[in-house]
Amino acid sequence: MPFAQLVIGPPGAGKSTYCDGMHQFMAAIDRKCSVVNLDPANDHTNYPAALDVRDLITLEDIMEAEELGPNGGVLYALEELEHNIDWLEDGLKALGGMSGVAHLIGGMARSSQVMLDDYVLFDCPGQVELFTHHSSLRHIFQRLEKLGYRLVAIHLTDSYVLTLPTIYISALLLSLRSMLQMDLPHINVLTKIDNLASYPPLPLPLSFYTEARSLDHLLPFLEAEQRHEPIGPNLESDPTRSQAEDTATTDEEQPRSKFAALNEAIIELVDDFSLVGFETLAVEDRQSMTQLLRAIDRAGGYAFGASEGANDSVWQVAVREGGSAGFMEVRDIEERWVDRRAEFDELERKQWEEEAKAQRRPTGSAKASPANKSEEDTDLPKQPLEKDSGVKVVRKKPPP
Repeated sequence: MPFAQLVIGPPGAGKSTYCDGMHQFMAAIDRKCSVVNLDPANDHTNYPAALDVRDLITLEDIMEAEELGPNGGVLYALEELEHNIDWLEDGLKALGGMSGVAHLIGGMARSSQVMLDDYVLFDCPGQVELFTHHSSLRHIFQRLEKLGYRLVAIHLTDSYVLTLPTIYISALLLSLRSMLQMDLPHINVLTKIDNLASYPPLPLPLSFYTEARSLDHLLPFLEAEQRHEPIGPNLESDPTRSQAEDTATTDEEQPRSKFAALNEAIIELVDDFSLVGFETLAVEDRQSMTQLLRAIDRAGGYAFGASEGANDSVWQVAVREGGSAGFMEVRDIEERWVDRRAEFDELERKQWEEEAKAQRRPTGSAKASPANKSEEDTDLPKQPLEKDSGVKVVRKKPPP
């Protein structure tokens, strides 16, 4: 059963960087993975593209032949891909290959051809129209679902949006619209979380932005931003107060901005859906990648897929994944990447140096290696046998 991630998001969110990093990470954990480039404008990829839409159609040819701009050319290219979906299907079948499988039907042996499992990353274009209201991308992925793919949409957003309330609200609306349009298991990710320390201080804790609940606490900060006032944690507003209290205080101090009613309506809309939430990602951090991949696997059902034991119980899956070992809560992520990043970076550097020294250190020959022990000695339980049990144990001698 093939699985796939549909990597979407606005330009600059880090989609190609994510595909490159996730491809390398999956190779490190011995999970077969291929990357498919669906962006006709991306003529240089850091990852090895197993399938490239530019082999079918390029943005430059469309712009010249149809006299379209870059955005219109990308939309035209995706429509062209939708009409030539057989090209994509044939390429995907070639990635995993076909394998003969023998099984019993009515007591008789039969053989059939099935597509081998292959994890695929789809690097999609950055035009937001494609995953907010244009239908071609959605139709392409619906066709892939009919082929048996289990798809998860990964919506990437640059963590810089957290620094300004207006941009954050816009990102919430974009994420919500994408979830409703794509109609797939969906994970929103704040990328470049390791850059937060270089940005201005966040007005509210990081957990507020990742959970995206009780958004009325943002209203005083929205008012301050629209009045061109400084925004930060020291803003004279208590984030624990209700929306009515904040609004009343704002009315007493100075008149509300002309966007106040619109701000309240948008926040109420997002709150009513209660669908949007964010994972975090530092693509170069192993623990961050591990945590995100676990969330993706749960969303797409990979933990229960054929490659990792479809007949396992929930308990077996939890044990195999290590339970909550290595899981970082949002407050831990904020401490790692915002509050004490320099300390953690130094600690991580020392750990890497110790691992490198351990790898260069020659192993001592005084101790017997496990390879010198017989396999029978390792497997047999060390329990005394009764004298008259009739069991005769023959142990092999170690090789000279």
